[in-house]
Amino acid sequence: MIESKYLKDNLANINRLYAIPAFKGIETKDLGQLLKICKIRQYADGEKIIEEGGNDPWLYFIMAGKVQVFKKGIVIHTFNKVGDIFGEKRFLDNFTRAETVSSDGKTICLAIDTSAKARIGPEAAADRLVKILYLIIAEFLSVRLREANEKLIKCKMENIVLRAKLEDLTS
Repeated sequence: MIESKYLKDNLANINRLYAIPAFKGIETKDLGQLLKICKIRQYADGEKIIEEGGNDPWLYFIMAGKVQVFKKGIVIHTFNKVGDIFGEKRFLDNFTRAETVSSDGKTICLAIDTSAKARIGPEAAADRLVKILYLIIAEFLSVRLREANEKLIKCKMENIVLRAKLEDLTS
C-alpha cells in the first residue's frame, strides 16, 4: 500500500472529494473539515485492504479500481464504481471486521480515519461530519439492501425450480 499523509484543506483536495458522487451535495466547509481525517491509499492487485476479524477504524470510498469482498474465502461482492463505500459496518457497530476486502487490480481509495475525530477541531464540527457520514452510508445501505433482496428472491426462485426438477427425477 502507498499512503498519503492526512490531506490538507485546499481546493485540489476538495475537488478530489467532489469527484466522489456521495460528496457532491456536501458544503465545501464540511469537506474541508473531512479532509483532516482522510488519506489517499493506493493498493496493488490482490492486496488486502481489510481483514476479517480486524478492528481498524478506516472507512473507504473507491476513487479508482475495484475491490472484492470475501467471507470465509468466498467472493460475496465486488465494488467497482467511483464512490462505492466499504468498511462501513465497523464504523456503524464498532464490532470487528465481518469480511476481508482485497484490491482487484490497482485500486485507489479515499480512507477516512473514523477514530481521528479530534483532528477535526470543535466537537460540533466532528458531530456534524459524523452525521453526514451516517446519511451517506444510509443511502448506500438502502441500495445494497434492495440488491440483496433481489438476489435472495432469485436464489429462492432457483431453489423452487431445482426442487421441482429433483422431485421429477425421484418420482
